[in-house]
Amino acid sequence: MTAQVDYLVALFTATSGASGELLGSDERELGHLVWQLVDVKNKELGRVNEILIKPDLSDPTEEREEEDVTEESVEEENGSGADCVSTAATFEAALNLFNLQLTNEVNSMGTGTSVCLCTDGQLHIRQVIHPQAASKNILLPDCFYSFLDLRKEFRNHFPTSDLKALNLHSMAESLSTPVDVPATWDPSATPDPSVPLPPEMAVTQVKAMGSIVLALLSEPLCHNFSNPERVSEKFETGTCSKMEKVCDSTVIRARGLPWQSSDQDIARFFRGLNIAKGGAALCLNAQGRRNGEALVRFVSEEHRDLALQRHKHHMGNRYIEVYKATGEDFLKIAGGTSNEAAMFLSREDQIIVRMRGLPFTATHEQVLAFFSPADGLKEPCPVSGGKDGILFVRYPDGRPTGDAFVLFACEEHAQCALRKHKEILGRRYIELFKSTAAEVQQVLNRYSSAPLIPVAPAPLVSMLPAVSLLPPPGGVRDCLRLRGLPYTASIEDILAFLGEFTHDIRPHGVHMVLNQQGRPSGDCFIQMTSAERALQASQRLHKQVMCSQRGANSRYVEVFPCSSEEMGLVLMGGSLSHTHTHTHSRSRSGTGLSPPPCKSRRLSPPSYSFAPAPPVLPTDAAALYPPIGQVLLAPRPLPPGHAYYPGAAQLYMNYTAYYPSPPGSPTTVGFFPSPSSLSSPGGLVRMPGLTYSSNGVKDLISAVQGYQSPVESVSLLSSSLIGQSSGGDAALMSLPALMTKPAGQYLDLTLL
Repeated sequence: MTAQVDYLVALFTATSGASGELLGSDERELGHLVWQLVDVKNKELGRVNEILIKPDLSDPTEEREEEDVTEESVEEENGSGADCVSTAATFEAALNLFNLQLTNEVNSMGTGTSVCLCTDGQLHIRQVIHPQAASKNILLPDCFYSFLDLRKEFRNHFPTSDLKALNLHSMAESLSTPVDVPATWDPSATPDPSVPLPPEMAVTQVKAMGSIVLALLSEPLCHNFSNPERVSEKFETGTCSKMEKVCDSTVIRARGLPWQSSDQDIARFFRGLNIAKGGAALCLNAQGRRNGEALVRFVSEEHRDLALQRHKHHMGNRYIEVYKATGEDFLKIAGGTSNEAAMFLSREDQIIVRMRGLPFTATHEQVLAFFSPADGLKEPCPVSGGKDGILFVRYPDGRPTGDAFVLFACEEHAQCALRKHKEILGRRYIELFKSTAAEVQQVLNRYSSAPLIPVAPAPLVSMLPAVSLLPPPGGVRDCLRLRGLPYTASIEDILAFLGEFTHDIRPHGVHMVLNQQGRPSGDCFIQMTSAERALQASQRLHKQVMCSQRGANSRYVEVFPCSSEEMGLVLMGGSLSHTHTHTHSRSRSGTGLSPPPCKSRRLSPPSYSFAPAPPVLPTDAAALYPPIGQVLLAPRPLPPGHAYYPGAAQLYMNYTAYYPSPPGSPTTVGFFPSPSSLSSPGGLVRMPGLTYSSNGVKDLISAVQGYQSPVESVSLLSSSLIGQSSGGDAALMSLPALMTKPAGQYLDLTLL
């Protein structure tokens, strides 16, 4: 609006709760609505109107008593300054009465038609009227979606004024405008915002606002009231790029949301405040389900501060906690870089529904048929855009995750689609949820960045010798990767699966991958003697069936050739794209390696070279246990570590804990020739904290299965011998080649 309005409506609201700068922060309902019409062209004031709203009481007796009190107060107010006093039974009736009286008064003057509300600050419209209308599902008249802030209009002529420090009394003094105040009220005193405003003060405040408006319209100021504040009528969905700049002072975190809430529910909770386009992002937990939190981005810091005042306001029966957040937090949830997602979300005014639990073989045609009515007996819910309105979520290697997002043109079609919740597609029931654009970005970011074998930060093995069990990194593809193994498969099953290629396996060249519980993950790496034999094995054994001796289950196994460099990278948390594994000549940019962009520390330098190890025991403590204490006081220096990945590669670590198992050998004799000697020297390891119920040497041999540890080198010691004051068994072992402890066995290993 650029032209001067014809009429201004000086509006003032009061609740039964807090007033002043805390107005509306306690969710109290509106009790007084006072207003006065100002003729801008003729510079005249209309009559003062007051509407009293009866409280909503369930007890008829209390309602009757309150009604009597209200009628008496009406008579008093009518004689104390208000020209017209009315009562309304409900909030909705008060709004309708206000709109009717305002229309009649404007029509009676007949000098113009454009009307705009004018309030003392933002709270009356944004924190009182709009939130209460949203909680009661009441449609507000159009005049409540634009208003003029008298404080901001005043500051245009007095720019040094602080908006938060301004009030009607200070503005009237600056304009030399006399204001009539009750004898019982001290305008210079700072009112207590936690105390309700006296009823007679509402009329006084409106009269003061009318006088200030006339002073601004008069010479020498001749102010033009032409740029009103806007209140968003509808939340606009949209996408956000990770490269976008988001100001920290515009973001909040809402906690305690119902799990079924959507971005529209969040916008309804913050009704009256302007949320940025696509600025409501629901947070997901590790399982991809909503965790009751959301990040909300507002258009300005002023709106963010007003949102913080809604801390512990209610959404249904739940109170919502509101805290400050940062722009980085918002981009982590709502930011995205996928072009496919950007194209999918580019259609505006679309309703998004998330499908979960899809068969991995589901196609676009099956999803379209799922939402099509059968024989015309069900309501139609057509997918917007056909196949273009369906987005399948996939892993980085192209495998489906079982999730998909579907677009619908209107709310009616989306609600019809949601009624198909848990209906059958193929042999699976499908879960349906109303989703958001930010959730689409969040799900795609999570799956697209997830490594095939994510790992935890490296264990503290600085006291153990770094033994190189892998060949130097290079481009020779002399290793095999087996994926999809039965979980009960043993090393013998793998060797039986390889058949004639068993004789081409290097000693201790079988590397099974275990999860954080110490169970097989279904992946395995095998080091072969030559790249030719690795290629022949992958071509002959790819997608052949492997049977397990421990169970009746059998599965087809995928076999790919890879290099030791790629094997080391995957074991450290990277991912291999099997679509590139059969390409023999390629550049570094097309190697199929994709380190996961998870937020954690970046490993540098590219080789595991450990710093000089500090003493295990303090000097005083080591002196008590000679000669073992002297060994602990000055541990043997460590050889340089092995470079598992190239120096130019960026390696990241993931929070999910997966560990490679020890390099394995078959438990039966005859598969491998026993090596005559090892290049690495032996080591003496102390294992404190063993249980009293331990079976002795047998348990210790099982704990280090896969390493060369002769039985005669294992010794059980008493607690007094090694200086343990709290009891418990311990052991001293000689391990010629010890790289790390097996996953799932929590032993305290100390190199001696």
